[in-house]
Amino acid sequence: MSNAPELDAAGLPEELSPLDQILHRGEANPRTRSGIMTVELLDTTPDWDTFRARFENASRKVLRLRQKVVTPTLPTAAPRWVVDPDFNLDFHLRRVRVPEPGTFRQVMDLAEVAAQSPLDISRPLWTATLIEGVENGQAALMVHLSHAVTDGVGGVEMFANLYDLERDPPPQPIAPLPIPSDLSPNDLMRSGLNRLPVTVAGGVRDALFGTAQAIGHVVRDPISRLGSVIDYAMSGVRVVGAVADPSPILRRRSLSSRSEAIDIVFGDLHRAAKSAGGSINDAYLAGLCGALRLYHEAKGVPIDTLPMAVPVNLRSDADPAGGNRFAGVNLAAPIGRTDPAVRIKDIRSQMTRKRDERALDMVGAIAPVVSLLPDTVLETMAGSIVNSDVQASNVPVYAGDTFIAGAKVLRQYGLGPLPGVAMMVVLISRSGYCTITARYDRASITDPDLFAQCLLAGFNEVLALGGDATASPATSTEDPAPLARSAQLNGSGQQ
Repeated sequence: MSNAPELDAAGLPEELSPLDQILHRGEANPRTRSGIMTVELLDTTPDWDTFRARFENASRKVLRLRQKVVTPTLPTAAPRWVVDPDFNLDFHLRRVRVPEPGTFRQVMDLAEVAAQSPLDISRPLWTATLIEGVENGQAALMVHLSHAVTDGVGGVEMFANLYDLERDPPPQPIAPLPIPSDLSPNDLMRSGLNRLPVTVAGGVRDALFGTAQAIGHVVRDPISRLGSVIDYAMSGVRVVGAVADPSPILRRRSLSSRSEAIDIVFGDLHRAAKSAGGSINDAYLAGLCGALRLYHEAKGVPIDTLPMAVPVNLRSDADPAGGNRFAGVNLAAPIGRTDPAVRIKDIRSQMTRKRDERALDMVGAIAPVVSLLPDTVLETMAGSIVNSDVQASNVPVYAGDTFIAGAKVLRQYGLGPLPGVAMMVVLISRSGYCTITARYDRASITDPDLFAQCLLAGFNEVLALGGDATASPATSTEDPAPLARSAQLNGSGQQ
């Protein structure tokens, strides 16, 4: 008997993990919905038939594009991924046109509405929309994906089949059609009932073996074993406990959100990070802290720190692309520090210390219990397991140029979910550029134009460490210079 997860033909787990189950259940509620969205800016509009054929072939290779979740009528088994016998590519693949003048701001506003909309949980959990009519003869690709399918890093690996390394690649052989399954909720429930004696026996065996082993360890070395348990418990408190007071102006939550994005040359951010002895991620978080400081100061509410959660990738080379393998590191974000080099050092110190916590994957450890809770309880817990005002994610994608159906991908922007937090920020590095997209709750960030200025100015503070480079606005035309000069005059004494 083995408790190892069963894998499908693509090497992906057939059953949803407890964490994936929580994310899947959250799709039904706008306050717990955790969809992932990316918007790719394309240099030209791809031919629709070629574009559709690319997704058709990819859906035959990436089974999650054709799989839906079947949940048992009674919880006798874990929900299961099955190839949908009624799969219809034309439901998932859409085509729209933005009105003139077709600015990227209009594209992001369209994406924002889609990100707030639920996915149909009776079908495969994704949509892809080709957006035509973008200014300068460009187009955009908007992909909306449930977080239950995978996390950001897993998604990069999973969807690599969509892209080419040249504009006009040679024809590829068509992959065979996956075999569909007619598994119903009742069928899965009965299957779980039939497996129950084996599952219970295996669980009892493992529990007895583990208990005997633990008793043996404690008898041989009671002091160190007891200390190890206490150390883990204390580590768990540090992982999920509050590390800073919440911001007084980021407390309100609503169902309305907006996204702001900027572009940075990858080499410019790398030089700035290196000059302060930090990584790209350290410099990214320092720039975000600078933006938050400027916004709070402009609102007349300066603060020293606020709680910020940073997802940490836990994937190994042996892990499949599907599912979620991440943990949250909770930082006391040093937004009160005016010196960007000092912010980088502070963030690096905290991240290094937090990554070494024994209970880093505390959320994953308690997910089997949390997944059994009623939906109303899950809603109240949203955003509270890791207490934060802001979440900030960093997803490296593809280093070189990539193409889809003959169109070159110029930039990629990530719109992350807002699970009870005021703001979700995503850095995506691709093709020599970093994009930073801040999606925020409109009840928390009430002055969009001001925040757009602060976002640019905060990252320009960091970029100045490496030379004369500056960030470029992707969704606004606001000039951050007056704000930056004002902030220097008002807060130059803080370090």
